[in-house]
Amino acid sequence: MMILQEKKSRLRIKLFFLFVGVFSLLFQLGSYSTVTEDEANEFMDLISEQIKGIDGIGIAIHNLEISLIMFVPFGFIIGGFIAFQTGWSVAAATVLNPELSDLPAIALLYMTPFGIMELVAYAIAMSRSVLLVQALLKKRIKTQLKPLLKEVGIVSALLLIGGIIEWEMIKWASEQGVSLF
Repeated sequence: MMILQEKKSRLRIKLFFLFVGVFSLLFQLGSYSTVTEDEANEFMDLISEQIKGIDGIGIAIHNLEISLIMFVPFGFIIGGFIAFQTGWSVAAATVLNPELSDLPAIALLYMTPFGIMELVAYAIAMSRSVLLVQALLKKRIKTQLKPLLKEVGIVSALLLIGGIIEWEMIKWASEQGVSLF
């Protein structure tokens, strides 16, 4: 029994780090996308409209909604798409703020506390998605409910804290005269 638990634990850790890498890679690849100035302006207008009245809790709820989709079986595919799209949004921001091109997009993910928290949260969700697929195939889905609920709690906490930090950093940047949107 102990050996089986140890194997499961090692698999869990390997899947987590695999999805840290997959998310990072797809994020970076998305940032290499060619975005026209018109597309960038249209995207930023859309984002600006969507974030009106949002705060740290709103950011956290938005990110939690995204992560919950990643938890479902095969949700890791959606997570990969979201990683690429997020990288694309960095490419769009770079078109409008060329000074951002001095910094690799991946640095935004790894250099901000909320970026790291989101990356960890999404990797947890995506890797649990794989484990749910495996459990479905073995017809042992009930064994995944307790770890799933624990991980949803962990992800929720990470994204709540990350959302508040992200909001505070956005406010601070705005006070410094940096226009993000």
